Amino acid sequence: MADRVVARVLAVPGVVRLHPGVLGEVATYLPGRAVPGVRLRPDGTEVHVVVSTARPIPPVARDVHEAVRPLVRQPVRVYVEDLESPPHRRPSAERAQS
Repeated sequence: MADRVVARVLAVPGVVRLHPGVLGEVATYLPGRAVPGVRLRPDGTEVHVVVSTARPIPPVARDVHEAVRPLVRQPVRVYVEDLESPPHRRPSAERAQS
C-alpha cells in the first residue's frame, strides 16, 4: 500500500519529492526496507512532501489528499515540509553567447 501511495503522490503536479522528516522518522516500515515520507497507521495516513514554488501550496496539498484518499480507509493528513524553487534556466540567447 505504501508504494501505491508514493506513486500517487509523486504524480501530483507541484510535488518535488517525499520528505522523510528531520531525522528520517517519517516512514512506513516494511520487511527489509522503509518507505520514507509516508506513514501508514491505524489512526491515519500521513504524507510529508516537498512542494515546488512554481505552484501554489494549497492546491498541491489538496491534490495530494485527493490522490491518496481513495487508497486508504483512515483520514489523510498532508504535511508540506519544505519548498523548492524550480531550476533557473538562462534564455537560449544567453547560453549561445557563453
